[in-house]
Amino acid sequence: MSKSKQADTAQHTHTEQAELRKQILDLLHGGQAHATFDDAVKDFPTKHRATVPPNLPYSAWQLLEHLRIAQRDILQFSAPPTGGYHPLQWPEEYWPKSPEPPSAHAWDASIAAIRKDLELFEALITKPDSDLFKPFRWGDGQNLLREALLIADHTAYHLGELIVLRRLLGIWHK
Repeated sequence: MSKSKQADTAQHTHTEQAELRKQILDLLHGGQAHATFDDAVKDFPTKHRATVPPNLPYSAWQLLEHLRIAQRDILQFSAPPTGGYHPLQWPEEYWPKSPEPPSAHAWDASIAAIRKDLELFEALITKPDSDLFKPFRWGDGQNLLREALLIADHTAYHLGELIVLRRLLGIWHK
């Protein structure tokens, strides 16, 4: 292949990856086909955060905290901290035991942590030298693209549950 064709192919690949990165970020922000994270948690009444509606196994607090824990786990798997990645035990370390937030500020702290961890994950996606398709040296062939799709899918699933929970409690006004 000539140098000009190689350059065209490399540029095309860079352009394709740039567009894919943009689409991934849009997916992670949500709201294209469903409510966003901010929609789901906005003005959630304090008195209902620990309520477990009939026939549901968890409260809004447990759903919110599960989202935070799972997203942080995926972030740490994708960019392990010093000392490496240490998997959590399923399901006990992914779900809080108590339906009630442990403190008055825990709800807001969990929301802030979810937003911050998502920013950190987005930084991995937008890092110019990151390869979305290259398997991590750890794990079983996972890559950054797979982990981004996992965060988006997992978040959408549980946000849907959170909205159903709000509807059951009569506090969804969208």
